[in-house]
Amino acid sequence: MTLTPTSPIDANHALIAAAYDPEMVRQVGQRLIDLLSDHLQVVSDAEGPVLNWRDPTDNIEAARAQLDAGEVTSPHEADQLITRVEELLRQTLSRGQNLHHPHYVGHQVPASLPLAGLFDAVTTITNQVMAIYEMGPWATAVERAVVQRLGETIGFPSGEFTGLVTSGGSLANLTALLTARNVTLGESWERGLMSSDPAPVLVTHAEAHYCVTRSAGILGLGTNNIVRVPLDERRRMDVGQLDAILTDLRSRNVPIVAVSAAACATPVGAFDPLVDVADVCRRHEVWLHVDAAHGGAACFSAKHRHLVEGLQLADSVVCDAHKMMFMPALCALVFYRNPEHRYAAFQQTAPYLFDPSAPGMAVYDNGISNVECTKRAAAMGLWGVWSVFGSQLFEALVDSTFELSQRFYELLGEEHDFVPYCPPECNILVFQYLPAEIRDRSAADVDEFQLRLRREVIQSGDFYLVQTRIDGRSYLRTTIINPLTTMEQLQQLLACLRTHGQRILQES
Repeated sequence: MTLTPTSPIDANHALIAAAYDPEMVRQVGQRLIDLLSDHLQVVSDAEGPVLNWRDPTDNIEAARAQLDAGEVTSPHEADQLITRVEELLRQTLSRGQNLHHPHYVGHQVPASLPLAGLFDAVTTITNQVMAIYEMGPWATAVERAVVQRLGETIGFPSGEFTGLVTSGGSLANLTALLTARNVTLGESWERGLMSSDPAPVLVTHAEAHYCVTRSAGILGLGTNNIVRVPLDERRRMDVGQLDAILTDLRSRNVPIVAVSAAACATPVGAFDPLVDVADVCRRHEVWLHVDAAHGGAACFSAKHRHLVEGLQLADSVVCDAHKMMFMPALCALVFYRNPEHRYAAFQQTAPYLFDPSAPGMAVYDNGISNVECTKRAAAMGLWGVWSVFGSQLFEALVDSTFELSQRFYELLGEEHDFVPYCPPECNILVFQYLPAEIRDRSAADVDEFQLRLRREVIQSGDFYLVQTRIDGRSYLRTTIINPLTTMEQLQQLLACLRTHGQRILQES
């Protein structure tokens, strides 16, 4: 492949031909697989930093510099283009976050299964988009098969197509709550909410994910019309308080869009008692939505399924495969107990999309139930991995990470200078580092110490963990979401926190 322009038109053709050349794709693809395999081997062996920390302006300047260097001003041989691509790939791998490093114990973003990425690459390169069936026939079939099978695993009727796949938990929760609004409030899609008096409310777990609050704003409910249910001693939704709140709202004829429960809530990984919550909602005739973005995958585990018992009783459920099913981002699923409700989210016409000559095909068109029109084939990686390894892989991933978190909790309890907040129900664990030098200081000093310690550790590249606030206090927070992390490495985390913590105390 050589660019040898003899005129502007020839130059354009040569440039385009080079960009689309299948042989270049073959050679670059082979090199990419080698680079990725080497990279995964290094980081999974815990070599090098977890986070390649650089100041944001440094990264932005480096990225801009590559854009300026990319213009083709003279003929290029294929090997020159391939060398250029390899340079960019190496830079990308050297400056990113290494989630496959076993010292990554941070956000609820997993060390994704590499095989899933290869399946995703097929539909990405061939651009199998989804809005109508004919634009992505196999992608549509794969999505429906995955939705059906996971729905059955949750406990929805066998063989029913109960939902959809969308890009991320925030969009999934928005879609489900939009459906709840339209079903509950009748003509709200056409007429809006301006005339509603009293204003409708959304009842939520007190520590519901912020995307639920966003949804209230986007849906026109208003964040001031969120009613938060107090928590019990395990930071779960208090069912007695929920019952009292719904009783009061019904007595005042306040429209209730939905109750949004959590399985699990983000701060400490608390699972609401869904069977009891569902019973209360049923008695008050209220739509029950469950944000099971993180914890929904517990349905695969014989040992931990009890945590999500009752999901099948909800009117809508959200589960993120890009969390505890270890898929690459983004792949979120929405389920409805009543399959017909998936048509209630939207009411629109698009003659250029939906073919009136084949009305029976409309039920297979993704665009009628999804916020997105053009949508990537997000379920392909999940379908591929499930088809290769079976559902037992997901059970193994859940069981191993939940068990390791429990062992980590027990380790923290044995140490004199670490204090765990509460026993973990899943793979989320919250604690503080409290050496003797800091224990008698003010709450503000202790909180500042936790935050500074976290910042020092992640910028060092030694480990990656996050922070959270509970009842106004700062804590360190880990999510064991790399199944290759070991107890030995978690012991190294404690040593790392001590090293950085003692240096901070000496400096201050």
